[in-house]
Amino acid sequence: MSNLNELLRRLGGLAPRQAEWLHLLVGDWQLISDLAFADLVLWVPDGEGFTAVAHCRPSTGSTVHHDDVVGRHIPEGRRALLEETMRTGTISRSAEPRWTGSYAVREDLVPVRFEGESIAVVSREANLGTARSQSRLERNYQEAADDLCAMMTRGEFPSTTVPGYRRGTPRVGDGMVRLDPDGAVLYVSPNGLSCLHRLGVPGSLTGQVLAEAVTESLEPHTSVDETLPVVLMGRAAWLTEVESYGVNLTLRAQPITNRGTRLGAVLLVRDVSEVRRRERELLTKDATIREIHHRVKNNLQTVAALLRLQVRRSTSEETRAALTEAQRRVATIASVHETLSQTIDETVDFDDVFVRVLRLAADVASPGDHPTTKVIGSFGFVGADVATSLSVVLTELVSNAVEHGYGGRAGEIEVEAIREDGELTVYVRDSGCGLGPGGPGSGLGTQIVRTLVHSELRGTISWSDREGGGTEVVVHVHLHNDDAAQR
Repeated sequence: MSNLNELLRRLGGLAPRQAEWLHLLVGDWQLISDLAFADLVLWVPDGEGFTAVAHCRPSTGSTVHHDDVVGRHIPEGRRALLEETMRTGTISRSAEPRWTGSYAVREDLVPVRFEGESIAVVSREANLGTARSQSRLERNYQEAADDLCAMMTRGEFPSTTVPGYRRGTPRVGDGMVRLDPDGAVLYVSPNGLSCLHRLGVPGSLTGQVLAEAVTESLEPHTSVDETLPVVLMGRAAWLTEVESYGVNLTLRAQPITNRGTRLGAVLLVRDVSEVRRRERELLTKDATIREIHHRVKNNLQTVAALLRLQVRRSTSEETRAALTEAQRRVATIASVHETLSQTIDETVDFDDVFVRVLRLAADVASPGDHPTTKVIGSFGFVGADVATSLSVVLTELVSNAVEHGYGGRAGEIEVEAIREDGELTVYVRDSGCGLGPGGPGSGLGTQIVRTLVHSELRGTISWSDREGGGTEVVVHVHLHNDDAAQR
């Protein structure tokens, strides 16, 4: 099924700014659907009638359409009503309910106006099969929905100033407050009253100026966002948050206007104290993990320094070579932990890590003149466990190519990475002396590489002679699902 953007592009007939207006509407019309206890269907002219391009179900009541209606064409019997609604630019209310299967549907047609022109129609369809008592809450919900639909016919809804949402953005069921033009409370839903009481605001609030009542109840020396008074007065379609006495509330205002004159506002409120507490716990956990990686890196660098000191004091060439290799391997693992200490995720951009370990491998394997290295392709993001093992494997392969493939002579080592979804294939090529009749050998470095590839990376590795001289090593790794999700 195509998305809204694809459907509008396919239907044509709308200017880019008109299409963007419909995107804004669909991004914020859940508010109307919940207040009206009704499904909303967006109908756009298609040259022969109308096509449904978006559908919203209420979270406060029963839906009318259990099946997906997006992409359907308007029935011929209803086409004239939508055309008349677009022509007049006014809301059409059905005199008689429309029957859908075993229950009746009350349908209102609301023209979507943009810069004085009707560009689409929203059908507001309420299920009459679930009888509702006209409680005070439902009357206020319906009246607020009517006000917003009227704003839609004047091109005043949706608002273009609504900021990007974050976790905990309030919805109608979380709590609703209706305000008059002066910011005084006309009505508070039970959930909304409970949220404000938890913040420390006393009483029923009806008739009080909400901004004053909230401000007076805040904990002394509370840091208040500068948008809070504007939202509490209902003067702009903004989102804000307030914290006091350990309680966090998010508040979102939607002004009710009539040709630029503010008539009041609908304010949504939600208690997100538990959400923010969990976020703080996660941040603390992330900080702890980063600190652990930082300390591990420091400890490994200390070990590498001690090995380097031991190399200088050793008189045996064989011992010096063994200690130098150990120093290189420790330093390689330290590089991975250094990268992990700088990110909140347990994944690393292996391209950045490999640049450092590649330079380290070449320098340590041949302190004087050594072959140049060339990297082709991208490794992408990999998990911490994969990064550690893979970096050691590639360091060993590059070091072996420098030390044994060229024997200190000039040349070039090429490393190519091919990433396809969860599969990573790495080629390490040199144009040195080749494998020889004995194959890749059975030294400690080769044993380490085989063990890490097979047991830690759950992959495969193969060595082969290159045509024209040199060696090619192919490492194939199947990444875990988390590792395969590249950012």
